[in-house]
Amino acid sequence: MESYSAETYGERIAAVYDDLYSGYEEIAIHRLAQMAQGGRALEFGIGTGRIALPLQAMGVEVHGIDASPAMIEKLKAKPGGDRIQVLEGDFTTLEAQGKFSLVYIVFNTIFAPLTQEQQLHCFENAARHLTPEGVFVVEAFVPDLKRFSAGQVLRVNSMDNDNLFLDASQVDIPRQLITAQHVHLSAQGVEIFPVRLRYIWPAEMDLMARLAGLRLRHRWGGWEQSAFGAASQRHISLYELDK
Repeated sequence: MESYSAETYGERIAAVYDDLYSGYEEIAIHRLAQMAQGGRALEFGIGTGRIALPLQAMGVEVHGIDASPAMIEKLKAKPGGDRIQVLEGDFTTLEAQGKFSLVYIVFNTIFAPLTQEQQLHCFENAARHLTPEGVFVVEAFVPDLKRFSAGQVLRVNSMDNDNLFLDASQVDIPRQLITAQHVHLSAQGVEIFPVRLRYIWPAEMDLMARLAGLRLRHRWGGWEQSAFGAASQRHISLYELDK
């Protein structure tokens, strides 16, 4: 995937993204609305608006940044999408206007920047956008290298009488890089959707936050605010300005 860039994932998958990933946890929307504290929210990697639109429907003024024109076009075509101000570009550096009481990045999108330096820039950019009492929220999986055998894994995500969805992945442990293809097989043919990510351990994430002038406020094992522990497969981490 030598030609893979920030917008590649969104440009390739935009047409079917909502079919593949239509769901969301309603409790996540309510939790984010609470954390917005009546102020504005900014989503890094807003995509087709899976979280932004229901959050806006709860009365939160939502803004967004995304690298993929195709994903932004999908968002804008949805009811209420034209009311969300979206900037096209790299969320690790691109600055929106003003400050926000909530900056958030969900669905493992924090792993989309492919170097540690770029991921640190994401934390720095979040810090630049926060109000003094604001919060930066990150939803991400906890890396589990046991799922790989000889550095790779092939897994069936779902299947029915007409469709088969596979994930093929390889891991580069020294660089913390996962290179994958989402594969859809059907009577219409084969579609592949490439994705690359650099996973971050929670402790590494906390260090990035400290370097960016942030500190960890809370870490949950899920949106229901369950305790985060050794068995947790994901985390919801809340960072605030280190005053």
